Amino acid sequence: MTKEYVLTVDQLSVGYDKTPVLWDVHFEIPKGKLVGIVGPNGAGKSTLLKALLGMISPLSGKVEFFGFPLKRVRDKVAYIPQRNSVDWDFPISAFEVVLMGRYGKLGYLKRPNAADREAVMRALETVGMLAFADRQISELSGGQQQRLFIARALLQDADLYLMDEPFAGVDMATEKAIIALMDKWKAQGKTLLVVHHDLSTVGTYFDWVILLNTCLIACGPVADVFHSDSILRTYGKGSALLEEAAKLTQNKTSGIR
Repeated sequence: MTKEYVLTVDQLSVGYDKTPVLWDVHFEIPKGKLVGIVGPNGAGKSTLLKALLGMISPLSGKVEFFGFPLKRVRDKVAYIPQRNSVDWDFPISAFEVVLMGRYGKLGYLKRPNAADREAVMRALETVGMLAFADRQISELSGGQQQRLFIARALLQDADLYLMDEPFAGVDMATEKAIIALMDKWKAQGKTLLVVHHDLSTVGTYFDWVILLNTCLIACGPVADVFHSDSILRTYGKGSALLEEAAKLTQNKTSGIR
């Protein structure tokens, strides 16, 4: 498989109890793209990210990062989950949440040193959360919690970021701050895949788009594939796609390659 692509997905299918969530998804993402993953609720957007990361076992398919299986390049890939996937009542400070982003780069003993702590403070300052370093996460607003996720991702210093709905439930100031950071990462040659819901901002925020509704509808530059016909196919024919995939899933028995 060629290494010119940051991410290559080939015939990826995912199902829960024989119910299809994703069917025969295939696409390739070049380096340095800001990619929006767009589709209706239940289209499989979050499932796609989890399947790429091995958090869900696919029915079949092949996934490569930078031309290799994930385990070979895991330190190059960062994941920012949905904010509601975390127990925000857990007794931990904002500083400690961000410090988790450093663990993959620590030594065998996993003990952060002064440089690691300084890096956490810089990341908190970058996202406007330095004043909240010692605050318990349960005391933070939704936008502040999301900024912590972004700060943690900063410490991972990855080449590819998978972000699941980073704008959900945040204020406009936080959304603008996240977009500014995403643009900065892109300028550095990094690649981002972002689950997104607001169709009105797709053309402004992203240069590539993946249109998804159980099956892949389209993938490519926004100017080429994000138009009325593909949007209608994505949002207007979900039931037909699901029914077709359901029939095919009954015969899908092979595991991931």
